[in-house]
Amino acid sequence: MVSIFFAGTAGAGKSTLVGTFQRWMGENGYNALTVNLDPGAEVLAFDADVDVREWLVLGQIMEQFNLGPNGAQVVAADMMALQAGDIAEAVNEMESDYVLYDVPGQLELFAFRSSSKRLMETLGGSNPVLAYLLDPMLVNTPNGFVTSMLLAATVKFRFDVPMLFLLSKTDLMDEEARGNVLAWAEDHWRLQNDLWEGDVTPAATFAVDLLEAISEFGASSSFIPVSSASGAGLEDIYSMVQMIYAGGDDLEKR
Repeated sequence: MVSIFFAGTAGAGKSTLVGTFQRWMGENGYNALTVNLDPGAEVLAFDADVDVREWLVLGQIMEQFNLGPNGAQVVAADMMALQAGDIAEAVNEMESDYVLYDVPGQLELFAFRSSSKRLMETLGGSNPVLAYLLDPMLVNTPNGFVTSMLLAATVKFRFDVPMLFLLSKTDLMDEEARGNVLAWAEDHWRLQNDLWEGDVTPAATFAVDLLEAISEFGASSSFIPVSSASGAGLEDIYSMVQMIYAGGDDLEKR
């Protein structure tokens, strides 16, 4: 099974994309399981085949340890790593082509805590992919683009697994904004020129320095434009994952 972990900042559209991609897989003769890894989720955009809330519930952690929501999320992240074996066992009892993991919306918990790396290593098996969603509202300016890519580079550095960059909610972007973002991803010289437009400010200088560091690290890449509303990009996600682990061959239809 290929394990795809959908990550990104809060509100980037991870849960909705997980549900939409699962339906697309089914409609095309493939099978995908969905796993919710957010113990604080109140409503999901998909029917989870495996749900971490079977083991951990944020409200119960708050009550047990006398914590607020933020503190409880930190404790839950560490406790989830201890439950990784049980979650993996529940997943492995089911047969599937892909396993789609919806990670918590608090990206800093997923990206910076050692427990998250342990969780991903246990659940990801030998075929992990990290699908990183970029919020179009955060990347539609040159400075915002660089800042978002710095965060994405941090995630890539932490986990060091094959990574897809998904430009989310493209149906909400006008054609010019979408074109700019996709061009910046492909052409950093253009991005650098756009950063320098107008007055040369300390912020622009800092952004250019960050851009050079990100480029040298190799964390930048072309984006896959996706939309849960229109279905755009779903086939591209599948094709890229198959290219990584199957040389581009299609899965056998069920």
